Amino acid sequence: MTTVLSGSVETVSLPEEDAHLARDTSLALAGFVRDDERRLMLRLEDRESGQAVEVTVPTAALRLLVKALASLSEGHSVTLLALDADLSTQQAADLLGVSRPYFVKLLEEGRLPFRKVGAQRRVRLEALRRYVASYQQEASAALGEMSADAQRAGLYE
Repeated sequence: MTTVLSGSVETVSLPEEDAHLARDTSLALAGFVRDDERRLMLRLEDRESGQAVEVTVPTAALRLLVKALASLSEGHSVTLLALDADLSTQQAADLLGVSRPYFVKLLEEGRLPFRKVGAQRRVRLEALRRYVASYQQEASAALGEMSADAQRAGLYE
């Protein structure tokens, strides 16, 4: 199943019966992805017509495909985003796993930069990535403080 959210955001998940195929394909392709290779030649053949085409693929693109297939084989959905993508508030909220109203509240509180296109808010993917990294860093620091407090209180014995 493929759901296209916009021209720059695409989320893909596989039915369970295709997960095994994705795993096998990921493992087969991974053997060809090496750091010393810049490009690889792929031969694709249509089983019905026998028509074949050979294409040269950058190793980095093949590495991305291997990772995507591995993730899909584990039952995860995969989203491919352009780094310079402008996201709607719904797309950004979906990526964060929060409601759109909550995400809009974050924008209005100034936690993330955004711009308006007409009445619509747009958020750069890079700004969203920085927000997530900052949030994770703050959460990790808070967890460290809680652990230290618990240790000082003698709760780890």
